[in-house]
Amino acid sequence: MTETASRFQRIADADLAWLGSAPVPARAYYDPAYFECEREAVFLRSWIHVGHVCELPEPGSFLRCDLEFARASLLIVRGRDGRIRAFHNVCTHRGTRLVEEASGCRSRFSCPYHLWTFGTDGALISAPDFEAFHLDKQDCALPQVRLQECGGLLFVNFDSDAAPLREWLGSYAERLEQMPVARATSFSQYSYEIAANWKLTYDNFQENYHLRFIHPRSGGAGIGGDNPFGYPAQMDFEGPHRTQRIWSNPEPALLPFQRAAALRGIPALAEQGLLGRPHDRDYLAFFPNLFLIGTPTQPFSHTVYPISADRSRGVVRVYWVGEDRNASHRFAREYSLAQIRDIHCEDIAMIERGQSGLSSGAIRHIHFQGMEALCRHLFNEVDARVQAHAQQTGAVL
Repeated sequence: MTETASRFQRIADADLAWLGSAPVPARAYYDPAYFECEREAVFLRSWIHVGHVCELPEPGSFLRCDLEFARASLLIVRGRDGRIRAFHNVCTHRGTRLVEEASGCRSRFSCPYHLWTFGTDGALISAPDFEAFHLDKQDCALPQVRLQECGGLLFVNFDSDAAPLREWLGSYAERLEQMPVARATSFSQYSYEIAANWKLTYDNFQENYHLRFIHPRSGGAGIGGDNPFGYPAQMDFEGPHRTQRIWSNPEPALLPFQRAAALRGIPALAEQGLLGRPHDRDYLAFFPNLFLIGTPTQPFSHTVYPISADRSRGVVRVYWVGEDRNASHRFAREYSLAQIRDIHCEDIAMIERGQSGLSSGAIRHIHFQGMEALCRHLFNEVDARVQAHAQQTGAVL
């Protein structure tokens, strides 16, 4: 990692030269054939974020997670033994979806079609006239998907041969466990659908080159002085993952209510021991589609799920530890989510305009400069897997 002095110092291009500097093929951001290889080589073989342990506080707690890239609906359940498991949300009789609710708590799950009933461990408990099927109940359990947890976050992997989650995360696992999200007891969330490729959407949130143009007011805390573009103070890479240290403007141009919202939440954060932690200003990007920012006043995650070559869905969550201390603390929390959502609304139209331009086929390449190194790193990691998969399967790209 390259440390900065008290005065902002741009990361040297030489430190990032290993990533390359050539233009990137534009079709990787709109071509259906490329997307299909991504789906198989990246998303069906990686650990994908699907939730947080605080969503499943007691036995029988469940959540439904629909993942278009896998053409799957998952049922994530805390069993009577306390373990959290992920199952395909399908009855093993004739494939009917078991659960339509987004979340809840049940002691068992019954198919609405023929009343096959399953326990929280996925086992078939009962089925009307089951003897007529000439089957064993143990052979009719819900099909399971690998699920593991780190830092309070839940991940699934559709590849039964994939390395364990902690091995996949490497040293970033410990960094994740030191972030506020690891202690979260609740969260606020909003989701959105966008007419844009998942990489184009994700890239918008891992470069700051656009801040002074798209967010001249809302992004004031991250730009200014000797860092007019709000470039990161540090960057680091480990395997397919990456991180950057967010630069903070020592004299941000905040409106009075913005300053008040931040300051009113700080006393409670100090009481909870959430200030001055090792990775308060770190942006951690976990391959392929999740990033977190650990600032104690606004710790949040953003996951971008691919839907098709030119459409994706994002889920943004701001995590909280403990109950609201008072009305001021509640105000600070509500404003944190509102601020992220408002800033994000400034991005949406621009991302979609970029997708429209790329999908037209008008340009053959896109360009990344040095301070967009995280975008280039993501493309490199994705493309290496896509090209290897195409070579193995004979897919035409």
